[in-house]
Amino acid sequence: MKAAYIQAPGPPESIVFGNQPKPAPTASQALVKIGAVAVNPVDTYLRSGMYPADLPKPYIVGCDFAGVVEAVGAQVSRFRPGDRVWGSNQGRDGRQGTFAEWAAIDECWLYATPEDVSDQDVAAVALVGITAHLGLFREAQLKVGERVFVNGGSGGVGSCVIQMARAVGARVFATAGTDAKVALCRQLGANAAVNYHSDDLEAVLQKFGPFDVWFDTAREHDLEQAIRHLALRGRIVIMAGREARPPLPVGPFYVKDAKLLGFTMFNAAADEQRKCAAEINRWLARGKLRPRIDRVMPLSETAAAHRLQEENTLHGAGTLSGKIVLTP
Repeated sequence: MKAAYIQAPGPPESIVFGNQPKPAPTASQALVKIGAVAVNPVDTYLRSGMYPADLPKPYIVGCDFAGVVEAVGAQVSRFRPGDRVWGSNQGRDGRQGTFAEWAAIDECWLYATPEDVSDQDVAAVALVGITAHLGLFREAQLKVGERVFVNGGSGGVGSCVIQMARAVGARVFATAGTDAKVALCRQLGANAAVNYHSDDLEAVLQKFGPFDVWFDTAREHDLEQAIRHLALRGRIVIMAGREARPPLPVGPFYVKDAKLLGFTMFNAAADEQRKCAAEINRWLARGKLRPRIDRVMPLSETAAAHRLQEENTLHGAGTLSGKIVLTP
């Protein structure tokens, strides 16, 4: 089969698109014919070695996928050949990635794809959707009527946060880096959105705050600002910025009974992620959650897709507004 893989961590150009053995599913796995995959920042971190990991050699890159079950192992009970499925959380902990024509996926990481939802759409929402759901509901325990601030509302996770928060009756304020991305945040359901490069963010935060949940998707964090605009018993959610070391103003933080919540979706157990997926499926089926796809590329261009993602994640190129999806 054709696959995008590396022999050792390195730059995007280290990715080879070539032949690899078609996997055979174990007793607990399903063999999935891949219809679409999506690029995430963590994919580039694993590929580059920024996140040290014990990777198989060769290592097929990628976490997210959508496709059709082709065969199942003897212990698989929830799926059968012909079922459309999606998922994430591959390409780590000894599991091969998904950027290939086929992937053998353990049943615990598989979710049924709703009718009338395309492989491209569900692949685009996989990791970012589960991340947004964990942060809003498991961590922040968002309630109806609360106010949510989303720093970086036009990105993969941020766009899901906006839509999920609105779906449960929260009021949402978002920031983005261009006027076009600000308009997108409003289209996704944000009650208000501003350009953090050109607008007076402090004045706007003062007008729309205080916020019950401050959801920061950025790699650098201004905790002084967050706590200043946090409501009593407010929660700050952080899910990016491994190298970040921002100061924490302890006094203002504790007198508000505030909480600082950090998490990574990869630490969530399979049953926790399955609960997220079930609600994501309901919202996708009802049109309440719309994935943001910036572009679709062939799987053979995985190296170029990684370069593009890296330029935006690490170097702030600003040339992406949504997910990069690839198809075999």
